[in-house]
Parts: sequence; C-alpha cells; structure tokens
Amino acid sequence: MGDKYRVELDKAQVKKSIVALQAFLKSLATSSKKLFKDEDQKIDLCFCLWKIPHKSQTIRIPLPHSHRTDSEEVCLFTRDEPKMTGEQTQKFYKRLLQEKGLKSVKEVIPYKILRTEYKQFEAKRRLLGNYRMFLSDDRIRRLLPSHIGKHFYKSNKEPMSVSLEGKNWDRDLQRLIQGTSFKVNNKGSSCMARIGRTDMTVDELTENIMAAVKVIMEKIRMKGPVVKMIHLKSEKSVALPIYTSTLTHLDTQVAKLERREEIRKINQSAEENRAEEEEKKKKKRKIEVDKGDEVKKDGEEEIPQLVPIKKSKVAKPKLQRRKRKLSKSKPATKSKPATKSKPATKSKPATKSKPATKSKPATKSKPATKSKPATKSKPATKSKPAKMPRKRSRATKVKRAEPKGKKTKGKESVA
Repeated sequence: MGDKYRVELDKAQVKKSIVALQAFLKSLATSSKKLFKDEDQKIDLCFCLWKIPHKSQTIRIPLPHSHRTDSEEVCLFTRDEPKMTGEQTQKFYKRLLQEKGLKSVKEVIPYKILRTEYKQFEAKRRLLGNYRMFLSDDRIRRLLPSHIGKHFYKSNKEPMSVSLEGKNWDRDLQRLIQGTSFKVNNKGSSCMARIGRTDMTVDELTENIMAAVKVIMEKIRMKGPVVKMIHLKSEKSVALPIYTSTLTHLDTQVAKLERREEIRKINQSAEENRAEEEEKKKKKRKIEVDKGDEVKKDGEEEIPQLVPIKKSKVAKPKLQRRKRKLSKSKPATKSKPATKSKPATKSKPATKSKPATKSKPATKSKPATKSKPATKSKPATKSKPAKMPRKRSRATKVKRAEPKGKKTKGKESVA
C-alpha cells in the first residue's frame, strides 16, 4: 500500500463507537431477566473491501492486549524427541513451558500420541471441543492435516505453526497466543478479526484496533484502494462505523477511464486514416499501371498475322510410298518360312557330324581340300543341330569319310 491509500483512523471516533457499543450491551444485559449473567462477549473488527481478493490470505496480528481470557485453554502439538517415549516428551515440554511462565498452554500432545490415541473420529471431535486454540511445531506442521481431519479447518481452529528451536521461542509463542488472525477469503468482500472483549477498557480496545488496522493495511496483498468501510460489532449488536473511505479515488479512476477512452479513440482514428491512405496508394498504383499498359500498346507496332503454311501435295505421296514399302517389307521380316522350316538341314547327316575336319588323314589329302564348294554353302553351317552323344573310333570315321567325298563329287557334278 502506498501513502496515497493509507487508512487513517480518528481516535475520538473510535472511542465514541466503543462507548456506545458497551452501553448498548449493558442495556441488553439489564433488560433480560436471567438467573445467570452472560459471559463477556467478543468484539470484532469488520472490514468491507472495494474488491473481492484474487487469493486467500491469513494475516497474523500481534495485539498489545490479549483478547483471550484465562479460562481459554491452548493445545500444543510437538514432535517426537529422539530417545524418548511419548510420555517423556510430553513431560519434557510441559516443564519447559512452566519455566518460561506460559500458563495458557494446558496440553501438550506429541505426534506419536496423536497418531495412536486420536485416531478415531469421536476422539478428534472431543479434542476439537476441549480447546479454543491449537499450536503446532513447524517441524510437524505439514503432517497434521491427514491426522486431525477437516473439522478443525471448518471451525477455523486449524493449528498455527511456531518455531520451538530459536532462542526467543517463548516470546514468539506468547505473541501468537495473545494476538489474533485476519483471514482474507476470495469468496467475498467482507472480512473479520477479533480484537477484544466487552469487559476490557476503552483505551485497551482502541489500542488493539489501531494496531490491527495498521498491520492489516501493511500486509494485505491488494493494489490501489482496499478498504471501503470499517465497523465494530459484537455477537448481538449492530455494526457501528469507525471509518468510511472518501470517493476521491473514484474521481481519479473516472479520469483515468476517460483518458483511456480518449487514447483509444485517437488510436482508432489514426488506424482509420492509415487504412484510407493505403487504399489511396493502391488506387494510384493501379492507375499508373493501367496508363503504362496503354502507352506500351500505343508505342508498339502492329504485328502481322501469321498465316499457316500449307504443305505441298507432292511431298505427301512420297511419305505414303515409304510407309507402304516399310509396311510391305515388315511382314517378310516377321515371317521367315525358310528359316523356320529347314528340311534340307535336317536331311543332311554329313553336316551334323564333322568327321572330315576333325580327322587329320582326310585333311592331308589335297584334292579334298582344294574343292571348297561345301564350305561356301553356309546354310548347313548356320543350323547347328545337336551332336551325337556317342563317340566314334578313327577307323569308322575314315571308312565313312570316303563315301562322303563321293557324294560331294556327285553334288558338284549336279551343280
């Protein structure tokens, strides 16, 4: 919080509201016909905020005068000390509290005893009803929610953590017991803190109120103007106002909103002007492009139309004749009856077996070599039928070579 939105209370107004509240409560007590007098009522400080907080928060407020009575008992949850049983740790911490003079702490429960003896639901509810305030060692604070249950949190009696290891742990513990807590919820804009009792003097109540408001305004996590109104209230009385905020900050907010609206309009008009200028530039570019195209058309010479060239009639028959020749010659190449049917080659045993070439004595005879009509005729050599599987002796080859020569001579003569 800045100095601009600091809450400044008027002590005279606070005292007047306290006196009026006490007088009203006394009149109620005298008018009611009861055998037993009512106990002292609690006085609360109510805050009405301008906005609903985004996050919940708990603020601890140390008060100069305790708002608790001596009859209110406090329970302390401690950790299990090493090499000690549950009863021994309980006695150890009770002795320390008596030495430091902390008489308000009536019960000490180690963590081991809490897990074993207060495991049932009835035992937890009984523990909740027996004590007004619960404290816990910060070393075991994170382990408690699973053992104490949800009813401690619903009744706003969840244990408050305190450090028992420092040098001034007794002073911190006393401040925590003597003070109060202010819980800011994100479910509404009104919050409450207990600051005293009806049997307290006016000066004590005023000091508690001033201290509580100062701490709350320093620690609350909200920006801008926070508090709208502050009231004093008891359980059976109406709310008496002690502070009302001025509306000057609203004027500043209205001025800010107006300024933002003006800036928004200026930006919007600037954007519209930019869009118009861009459109004008685009139109100019289009006009320039169109003019350039017209100038080019005027400056260019007229291109004569191209007439397709007609092909001469003389060239067509030549192509047709060639195609026809090719078409005629192609079936002859495709169909080869002479090659397919080779009867002459089949009926030529001399060509199948080549004894004359292999047999050396036949080659030595020069008359057989000079006459080369058989070698020139290549149709017999082209077709190479399968050779005979059997091998023949030289004698048989020589005997059969002679009649072959005769047959060739007869063929030559015929030719």
